[in-house]
Amino acid sequence: MSLLPIFILLGAIALGIPVAIAIGMAGMIFFVMSGAMPAEIFIQRIVAVTHSFPLLAVPLFVMTGVVMNHAGITRRMMDLAEAMTGHWRGGLAQVNVLLSTLMGGVAGSANADAAMQARVLVPEMSARGYDKAFSSAVTACSAIISVIIPPGIGLILYGFMGDVSIGRLFLAGIVPGIVLCMAMMSLVMVLSRRGGMKPSLERPASWQERWSSLKTAGLALLVPIGIVVGIRFGFFTPTEAGAMAVAFAVIIGLILRELKWRHVRPILEQTSQATAVVLLVICMANAFGFYMTWERIPAAVADWMLKLTADPVFLLLLINLMLVLVGMFLEGSAALILLTPILIPVVSALGIDPVHFGIVMVLNLTIAGVTPPLGTLMFTTCAITGVPIGRFIRAALPFYGVLFAMLLLVTFVPQLSLWLPNLKF
Repeated sequence: MSLLPIFILLGAIALGIPVAIAIGMAGMIFFVMSGAMPAEIFIQRIVAVTHSFPLLAVPLFVMTGVVMNHAGITRRMMDLAEAMTGHWRGGLAQVNVLLSTLMGGVAGSANADAAMQARVLVPEMSARGYDKAFSSAVTACSAIISVIIPPGIGLILYGFMGDVSIGRLFLAGIVPGIVLCMAMMSLVMVLSRRGGMKPSLERPASWQERWSSLKTAGLALLVPIGIVVGIRFGFFTPTEAGAMAVAFAVIIGLILRELKWRHVRPILEQTSQATAVVLLVICMANAFGFYMTWERIPAAVADWMLKLTADPVFLLLLINLMLVLVGMFLEGSAALILLTPILIPVVSALGIDPVHFGIVMVLNLTIAGVTPPLGTLMFTTCAITGVPIGRFIRAALPFYGVLFAMLLLVTFVPQLSLWLPNLKF
């Protein structure tokens, strides 16, 4: 078994080489030096993955979020969140958490959600006297919710790489996402009372004001509901659901008269840029995955772990610890793409439901995105808000406690994830 490509991959990442390039370099070394097959197969493996129909869901759901931003739906969702929670103590922080939950079914990306709220909400929170480090911590940590609320891009990638039903994964993320939202809002309430933070609204919004906000944002909230119902009853596949979501977002923008012809170019540019980053990693990882399969590395790792323990509880603890450590140094999507084919055989051998494990894995790797030293959500948020990393970490400590407690809850209470997918309609 040749481990040289793995050492090259780890060394390249340590040197700061972009993840996609590092994976591609490591995979190419195997094809060039193995002598067991023509080097041209490296290119074939890169291109072959682009023919996958399920991967069309990635650019489609990315485009849905971009269209929503340009159509003014994001702003209307923020107004709805403020109408519902703005009168609570620490109101804008509560709005921040609730907006992440609402945007989960639209943007599907934690980084996109964090970047948007860091630009829009954090300056407003600072203007109203909130500590900027606290505001940044709320923004980055609450963005984690958006990855497990359907249609999260991480769930699509896991389903594709692990050959797991994406429809069941979408259903499995709903309850954990809502529970995580409630836990985060409860923590914000406690911290707000301790810090003497004021509500963003002097009085609760009237039911008429809430209804008005719901009417303008309510159409967008039907997107995740329509996706889940459509997939569950076989009206369309997860990939087709992406196309339906884009079409629905465009229709909403036209109804609200905020989507213009001049928005077409920036929508296509932003969608292409975001999609290219993800798909380049997937293409390179497919070639690297061929190397791992050829050398039987996933099977060897599975055998090693199963010899180490046959206890599913201890195995899940071990895998969670490993994922947290990996996620601290490797971007979540890349880690998901690389590790899913390795870990699926391990958990399946011990009877752990791959749908439940998918929620655990996606949540775990996204939580690692707000932890030092290389958390991408942490760096994205701090780069926009200008908060030093040290101040961010100190402000985020209470949130780390809640997030890891929720990770353990989701890990060891599988029915939290599996209840809805297993429900007989």
